Amino acid sequence: MIDEKGILFILSGPSGVGKGTVRKALFEKDTDLKYSISMTTRTKREGEQEGVDYFYRSKQTFEDMIKNNELLEYAEYVGNYYGTPREYVEATLNEGKDVFLEIEVQGALQVKKNFPEGVFIFLFPPSLEELKNRIVNRGTETEDLVKNRLLAAREEIEMMDAYDYVVVNDKIDTAVSKVQSIVRSEHCKRERVAKQYKKILEAD
Repeated sequence: MIDEKGILFILSGPSGVGKGTVRKALFEKDTDLKYSISMTTRTKREGEQEGVDYFYRSKQTFEDMIKNNELLEYAEYVGNYYGTPREYVEATLNEGKDVFLEIEVQGALQVKKNFPEGVFIFLFPPSLEELKNRIVNRGTETEDLVKNRLLAAREEIEMMDAYDYVVVNDKIDTAVSKVQSIVRSEHCKRERVAKQYKKILEAD
């Protein structure tokens, strides 16, 4: 096997663009990817499992991890912390497995700072009008919230320059195919392959 270490892929984009839908469809087709399990300080809900749904930790433990730079990203939401533990991601990558992280734009920019070797994919809406329709069709947002989400989306789209790839989520299957192509092409990059071939040559 040429690739000894896995690759961290980060998928993000504005709220309502369909990150979760694309990720779920991708994992139905690509069983080799490992989903990055988040850590949280919220209480475990009925039916949830440690190390499957989340890693559940106390607020003190989480804050200690923040101080020790043990999280690739984190955020506080409704009094609870959520974040991506560095140890789990790096251990999985070192096993030669690719890790896939689906996250909001602000979180992705934190990961970029803490793990710049990751591959960053921006999921882009076909248009702002379509994005608005998707948010409205959820039926869970007030008119003011819809406006705020669209304003935030405009700001997040301007952060696209921080990403390596852009995938337009017009049709789910097409978007998933493009993400799969990105995963395959990253494994064929010269700089990744060259490192392993040099080891092979040195071994001879």
